[in-house]
Amino acid sequence: MSGKLQSTAIGELPSGESESTAVPTAVTRLTWALFVASLGVLAGRLLGWWAPTGTAFGLFAVDGLTLLLWVVVTFFGGIVASYSRRYMAGTRGIDRFFGRVLGFVGAVMVLVAADHLLLFAAAWLGMGLVMADLIGHVRGWPQAQAAASLARRYFVGGTALLGVALAVLWWQTGATTVSGAVAAAGSLSSTTVFAVAGALVLAAMVQSALLPFHGWLLGSMTAPTPASALMHAGFVNAGGILLLRFAPVVTAEPSVMLAIVLVGAVSALGGKLLKSVQPDVKRRLGCSTVGQMGFMIMQAGLGFFGAAITHLILHGFYKAYKFLSSGSRIEHTGPKSGSDAASLGAVGAAITLLSAVAGGGVFVAITGKGAGLNSGLILTLVVVVTTLHAVRTTIAHTDLPAWARVGAVPLVFLPAIALYGAVYLAVKEVLHGLPIVTAAAELTVGHLLVAAAFLATYAAIESGAYRHSRRLYVALVNAAQPPSTTVLTSTEDYNEY
Repeated sequence: MSGKLQSTAIGELPSGESESTAVPTAVTRLTWALFVASLGVLAGRLLGWWAPTGTAFGLFAVDGLTLLLWVVVTFFGGIVASYSRRYMAGTRGIDRFFGRVLGFVGAVMVLVAADHLLLFAAAWLGMGLVMADLIGHVRGWPQAQAAASLARRYFVGGTALLGVALAVLWWQTGATTVSGAVAAAGSLSSTTVFAVAGALVLAAMVQSALLPFHGWLLGSMTAPTPASALMHAGFVNAGGILLLRFAPVVTAEPSVMLAIVLVGAVSALGGKLLKSVQPDVKRRLGCSTVGQMGFMIMQAGLGFFGAAITHLILHGFYKAYKFLSSGSRIEHTGPKSGSDAASLGAVGAAITLLSAVAGGGVFVAITGKGAGLNSGLILTLVVVVTTLHAVRTTIAHTDLPAWARVGAVPLVFLPAIALYGAVYLAVKEVLHGLPIVTAAAELTVGHLLVAAAFLATYAAIESGAYRHSRRLYVALVNAAQPPSTTVLTSTEDYNEY
């Protein structure tokens, strides 16, 4: 401690009679009002009371995706704002923090409704700059400012890639709107499609922190925990939204779609491996996000964009809860095994495998995907793996004995994957009318090779076989390290802020 006076980091929820500003209360109420309004408009559309057509002044186009994401982002924004009123109470810059939260919610709402190419790019950049400012919320903390600067460079770079894609689309099609550009995608040459799709995929990878662009996410832990929840529940999901908005372009070339599946698989497995060597709770969650975004991108690469949107929504709920409850993990006094199957040997592995097969059957029965020899099989595989992983991770952190945790896997997993399938069908219904919601890729040898390699690697990770390689361990530790300028070397320094 340096002897400097500091404000209280955690305190009683401010009342109206205190000297605290009214900004937190106003932002919280406004965000929840936006949620109620968005929910009402979405309900009206689903009930057939109205159906938006055309664009407003050539700038906005409100469709099912717009309304769905308005509901999602305002809900998460409301949760974060409500949580932050107590979490941020007594801290310096609380008004600025709440202003940024509202600014982020507003930027996302504009982004998902934007139809003009320039407005879309501006909202994309604005969203990134606001998030970078939240990462560097503590102004006097050098590590926070370094993390914000790093994230800002990534986001500006991602916007530049997006700008290249939009500029080429405008040049080749003459359209100034997203809807006009994607409608003319069929007239683009293969060279143009590769250039535009490549830039869009790279921009999505940066935004979703896929490997090798995960550095900004691992360095972002200087953000207040509520901001991290907003980041992992909303911000990183924009990569999937981008691919859906420009689906007619990225689906024009099968090789591009296969490449998307490949980069998604690499991040899904890489995130799981990086998580295994992280001792820090929030960075473990960050590595988990890298993996989950990989699963989302895989679903988009398979042509199931509705499934990708479903995944980002469910992941948002899961990860928001995990971050906002991360403080409770401090109470654990000893490590717990994350592998229930290993704790009971062959019995646990058999129960897990049977649960996976049964869960796959449930998903196929509900959605109809995976019933034939097509890419729906890989979609089912992705959904089973990601849902089973989330269930086992959650159960592993309970106080149940090992045998009970393993026995609980099917009891929790089967309803969870049924819920996933039901939400998928609901999302598809909401997205009805978009240019492309499902464009299932033709099952090729490349897809089968990727799926086989994915399963083999995932099984090796689950069995712990990778731990026998010291060289791999060192490589993972190095890859999992955040940039050194964002790491607090002396924890006492944090008390000054």
